[in-house]
Amino acid sequence: MIHPGSVEDKDPSARDIQSAALTLKADFVFTIMEAWSLRPDKIPQMNAILDQYGSLGASPYAIDTCSLMLETRHGMWAAQPQIKPRGISRKKRTIGVVWFRYYSEVAGRFMHLLPRKSPLIPGS
Repeated sequence: MIHPGSVEDKDPSARDIQSAALTLKADFVFTIMEAWSLRPDKIPQMNAILDQYGSLGASPYAIDTCSLMLETRHGMWAAQPQIKPRGISRKKRTIGVVWFRYYSEVAGRFMHLLPRKSPLIPGS
């Protein structure tokens, strides 16, 4: 389980996922996390918003999103659909259309969770 709290919570979560992937000799890692993003018109001001509010979630421009990431030996596919209310309920929510994009180079705490296979050891 990913603990989305502070940096102190997130780092052990990433290490736990890496450890599980190594133990299971995983071929892929798929993560689903609730995340904050900005409206498209506010993305150019991201640094100023972070300086002013401290985080995207604390700003009035934040939107709820669902971060979906599939890491394989061939790269990373990611999608971030917006989370929207479902019907008139205040508690039920749903996500919009999911479009995955391929990324050959990524960085971040929850990236590179899949152990590297050694080309020298057959079957590793």
